[in-house]
Amino acid sequence: MTVWDRPEPPNRPVPLDRERIVAAAVALADEGGLTAVSLRKVAARLDAGPMRLYGYISTKDELFDLMVDAVYAEILPGEQPGDWREALRVLAHRTRRSALRHEWLADLLGGRPALGPNGLAVSESTLAALDGLADIDTVMRAVETVSAYFTGAIRREVTDLRAERATGLSKSEWQRARGPHVTRMLATGRFPALAKAVHDGTHVDAEESFATGLEWVLDAVAARLA
Repeated sequence: MTVWDRPEPPNRPVPLDRERIVAAAVALADEGGLTAVSLRKVAARLDAGPMRLYGYISTKDELFDLMVDAVYAEILPGEQPGDWREALRVLAHRTRRSALRHEWLADLLGGRPALGPNGLAVSESTLAALDGLADIDTVMRAVETVSAYFTGAIRREVTDLRAERATGLSKSEWQRARGPHVTRMLATGRFPALAKAVHDGTHVDAEESFATGLEWVLDAVAARLA
């Protein structure tokens, strides 16, 4: 039985429900990451005894499932996108924006399927946009391919943000600090392709890089669907 199938106990003496518990857990994770979340800490934030929470949630994994589903409510589009390409584009960009608001989400993306009501609604909305374009196996591979792209891109971006906070250096500052080393290595002539990328490549920010890569993946999916 999943956490969504199990009924909630009476909310006394301190009023509790899963929604309040999950909101407190999300707030803790937003402040300090997933390592800052425990049933004890959530209970303390709610001014309730830790054992009270076990009536609502059995394990930390269940709590994480509920937290992810709460964020999927932010990812779910307000209205059905006009076509399959827009549906997958909206899914990718809304997931990225949610992950930047809740960086801990990047650690939980790409794992087990999201089975909560919001996660299922996102899946339904996405698959409905591709319904009838190809056989269901092709449709599933298309969605998985786009999901694999934006999950990896989001994780890389969040990792960079965490590194900036840990080192106190922005990405450009970090690159400048290591510039002399890179210059010496490129001057050896052993890395001509890399030298061309460093000297001639155009710098783009994370959002532009994400959007460009996404469009390339969507082009590939379009060719397969055709």
